[in-house]
Amino acid sequence: MRAALLVATLLWAQPAAAQPAKLPALGADPARISTAGLSSGGFMAMQYGVAFSASTMGVGVVAGGPYNCAVVNPGGIATCMSGAPVGAASYAAAVSFAALGQIDPVDRLKSQRVYLFSGTRDETVRRTVVDAVRDFFTDAGTPNVQYVHDVPAGHAFISANFGAPCGTTATPFVDQCAVDGALYDQPRAILTEIYGTLLPKAASLSASPTSFDQAEFASPVAGMSKTGYVFVPASCAKAGASCAVHIVFHGCLQSASVVGDAVYGRVGYNAWADANGIIMLYPQVDPGTMLNNPEGCWDWWGYTGSNFQIRSGPQLAAVRAMVQRLVAQPDR
Repeated sequence: MRAALLVATLLWAQPAAAQPAKLPALGADPARISTAGLSSGGFMAMQYGVAFSASTMGVGVVAGGPYNCAVVNPGGIATCMSGAPVGAASYAAAVSFAALGQIDPVDRLKSQRVYLFSGTRDETVRRTVVDAVRDFFTDAGTPNVQYVHDVPAGHAFISANFGAPCGTTATPFVDQCAVDGALYDQPRAILTEIYGTLLPKAASLSASPTSFDQAEFASPVAGMSKTGYVFVPASCAKAGASCAVHIVFHGCLQSASVVGDAVYGRVGYNAWADANGIIMLYPQVDPGTMLNNPEGCWDWWGYTGSNFQIRSGPQLAAVRAMVQRLVAQPDR
């Protein structure tokens, strides 16, 4: 009994675990919001860019598929990963949702800048799926589309900082691939396509990525983790900075709870963001947060509800609220 009381006393004396900080209001530029992602995160980046097209200037889709893919294509998820989904069907769905006022007007898609990537050794999401994303933007009349499909990558982000040999599909789903004698820097390629010529990346970071409380933005039905991550360059924390915001959606089995800082800290976005005044937002979905999402994928087929692909969708609404917080003016 004395031993039990001693243990209880010691546990009571332990300091409470630190709570994630609140995502700060930073007065970011609402006209310079963009997004990108891998796999389920690529589908999610596409959904975000379509649902909020009026405030999204660019989209990067790495091994992801077209908008509302699993709903409009026979075969659902299987077709949208290894089959040949129809980009025109996805665009027609977007037109219908826009007509109902459930997503932003599709004519705003014409002004977006788009980066697409499909590795030649990716057996998880086939090139035919990414082709459908290209076809979607063709139907939307989007002229600025870069499509990279000749790199022998596996199912992975491509980093110049670290990763498995090119062609690998394995945790943490980051490959290193040489193109024209140099390591391909996908974060640089995506940010350049969206924002134009970049200043040289920072040799050392002016700040570190930090965790923040996602719970205030996401309802339980969203199935998101309690903690997200953000990288705020020191220059973007200053009054009047008006920095851009780039959202990165991780893939399945690629949240921080599984791969640590591989995505939010090491893929390579932050050094470019630091030098170019871009706030990096890394929202998170953990495996097992919901029983029907054991691998921690973003919802591109409807596990959070039938409204997953429109502005009111639980995950889309949560991430949009995070962006709106970053855009809000800070209390000085």
